[in-house]
Amino acid sequence: MTAEIVLQVFRFGFLLLLWLFIFAAFRVVRADLFGGRAGRVSSVPPRAAAAGKQKKNRGLKTLVVTAGPLTGTKITLGDQPILIGRADDSTLVLTDDFASSRHARLTNRGGQWYVEDLGSTNGTYLDQQRVQGPLLVSPGQPIRIGQTALELRS
Repeated sequence: MTAEIVLQVFRFGFLLLLWLFIFAAFRVVRADLFGGRAGRVSSVPPRAAAAGKQKKNRGLKTLVVTAGPLTGTKITLGDQPILIGRADDSTLVLTDDFASSRHARLTNRGGQWYVEDLGSTNGTYLDQQRVQGPLLVSPGQPIRIGQTALELRS
């Protein structure tokens, strides 16, 4: 009788572990297909500290793809955020296998452009540094998403 109870407990435990594994795999696939949760946007830096940089970045008018399948593609910058990823509703739709559906976002804050990773699997890099939160992008600074490289230009 005791052996039967132990066997049933092991069966139940194995079944529970199997379902936990299936649930975890489903979450990973869902995050890759529909994009992960976007992180919180940090507050805009104080205007006094950013005044010098703001004049420098005010002339940025174009986002240019410098490497990857879409090399040469240009997007005119305005006040609206630029969503980058494989999703059809992205501003810049990448055909890069290493990009997530909603991979990164470029945001204009007071004339300065910030890049932010949106919980992508493979990460977003600014000058070979992985983007953890919103980072200020300078003109000509390479933004790498998978095999695609982007630059802000005036």
